[in-house]
Amino acid sequence: MFAESSTTSRLRAAAICVTAFAVASGSRAQNLPAPIVQATSTVDGLTANISNNERLSITICSPTIIHVVAHPSSITGATHPQPWLLDHSQSCPGAAFQFAQTATAATLTTTALKVSVNLRHGNVAIATLDNHSLLRETSNEPRTYDSVNLNGDHTFHLADRFSPDNEEGFYGLGQHQSGLFNYRGSTVELAQNNTDVAIPLLLSSRGYAVLWNTASISSFDNRFPREFKLSALAGDSIDYFLVYGPEFDSIVHQYRTMTGHVPLFPKWAYGFFQSKDRYSSQQQILDIAAQYRKLHIPMDAIVQDWFWWQHQGDPVFNKQYTDVPAELAQLHSEHVHAMISVWAKFDTSAANYATMVAQHFDISPAQVYDPTNPAARDFFWNALAGKVFAQGWDAFWLDSSEPEEAYPHSGDAILANKQLTIGNGALYTNVYPLEHTENVSNQWQHTTDQKRVFLLTRSAFLGQQRVGATTWSGDIVSTFWSLQHQIPAGLNFALSGNPYWTTDTGGYYQPFDRPPTDPDFQQLYARWFEFSAFCPIFRTHGHRDNNEIWTYDKVEPILLNFDKLRYRMMPYIYSLAWRVTSADDTIQRPLIMDWRTDPRTWNLGDEYMFGPAILVAPITQADVSHRSVYLPASPRWYDFWTGR
Repeated sequence: MFAESSTTSRLRAAAICVTAFAVASGSRAQNLPAPIVQATSTVDGLTANISNNERLSITICSPTIIHVVAHPSSITGATHPQPWLLDHSQSCPGAAFQFAQTATAATLTTTALKVSVNLRHGNVAIATLDNHSLLRETSNEPRTYDSVNLNGDHTFHLADRFSPDNEEGFYGLGQHQSGLFNYRGSTVELAQNNTDVAIPLLLSSRGYAVLWNTASISSFDNRFPREFKLSALAGDSIDYFLVYGPEFDSIVHQYRTMTGHVPLFPKWAYGFFQSKDRYSSQQQILDIAAQYRKLHIPMDAIVQDWFWWQHQGDPVFNKQYTDVPAELAQLHSEHVHAMISVWAKFDTSAANYATMVAQHFDISPAQVYDPTNPAARDFFWNALAGKVFAQGWDAFWLDSSEPEEAYPHSGDAILANKQLTIGNGALYTNVYPLEHTENVSNQWQHTTDQKRVFLLTRSAFLGQQRVGATTWSGDIVSTFWSLQHQIPAGLNFALSGNPYWTTDTGGYYQPFDRPPTDPDFQQLYARWFEFSAFCPIFRTHGHRDNNEIWTYDKVEPILLNFDKLRYRMMPYIYSLAWRVTSADDTIQRPLIMDWRTDPRTWNLGDEYMFGPAILVAPITQADVSHRSVYLPASPRWYDFWTGR
């Protein structure tokens, strides 16, 4: 996926050189000289020198977590912060193991796994104690390092190649809009973008996961059935963890033990969020909230989207907002909570923008603050978010957390060619949403312990589940095609260790020929609303003039029924939320999570369990009222609607 520079030199993990005949004839593997692998036991695993070109280390983090790091021998002492991981004592505490070596392999054995390094090829293989193969690097040239200069620094394009089982399925990797649930046979780019969330955690139907331990732009490539490749734009070392379950709940639990557990949201956050792009005055918000209460329609929160400001980046409201603390007091007296949109991007006309640039708190030229700079983190809170929070708002909508640069935005991850305080943007392209949301979460908690953190944000990364944030699927289009694609996107996001996810009910971008009053759009909205009621977080939003429940007059009874159903389920949902916090559970559960050994679940991305008791099978096509549903093995199933 990456272009090589003219000065690129390749350091091979499995060979010193390749003959011209081997390349020309296609018999490369037969002609590669065998590397000389020297393996040595260490206190936490083993190290190996391979052909004097590469150094490999394997660390036993726990009986079921293995950490593999490899780098060219010329790299010494290179370390880069990895803020997505918890302290080493938590992310890799160590465990007992046995070391053995034969003429062909060096092996580490825990109480659950066997890790072998082939002494001829240098490739790593991991299996269970009963020889159930899990992860296997290819024997021919498994790891490669392409030397390159990026942003003025010397680094490497990295790749590692693996041999999957013939029927293995792959999941996780964040949230993507391809409509794929099982990624087998596909390529997935991991680069933050609006609607596309990069979380480099890959789960396998064989009961293991690979945590590709980098924030660089990366790629999963399984175009060739007998190989999958993980690659990264930049890095000094190939670095990954193998996490063995075998059940997905166990994998998620171990992942959160390594990267952070999930806090409990305030109870109101599991209710209904009313929102649109956008309410443009204080009075509009008060009137909409009052109408919900007058009509006795259940609703817990209302949202102030963007352009409330005079200048983006300054905490000063425009003239349509006359007394914000009084507005919030009025909403709170009606038991309505309020969320406000605050961006990391500043307008050049803002006073805070001038300060940010003068103090070098920005990531130039993107007009965003640098959350990897401790001083810039304090500046963002003290000069903007904290001042808004002090007015009495209950939640932050941290929009554009990829981040997005000044318009026009090209649609690509923007940090790869920039410098951050933490390091080269090529190394840390994907880390921004974690650093940004964690900054706001930590500052909030330092300010008060009387209000639980709730953040809504458009992107996510490894570890972000620990900060009190929900990710929504971004600025998607208002079509049945888009609705269909959100379900596998959300299920893979859940398998990536993040339990809280939502969408813009009805889609964000409204077709010009389909106003909210159009019957066809109202049908789409009703189907989407039904699905949203069974998402971890339940909210509506969209770029349309009106977006309240009574706007959709032709389907309003359906919307009311599902809104009320959500509140009927609230004891169940809040109990599930506590299980997420206390036991690392997952609310929105693809069927493979509970029936991993049933091959019929491996490609089912359009139905799921909502907690342990309810199977949800949304209808996602126009003019359809019935669909087939697969019921996995269970003592019995009940029809929710009839009790049969």
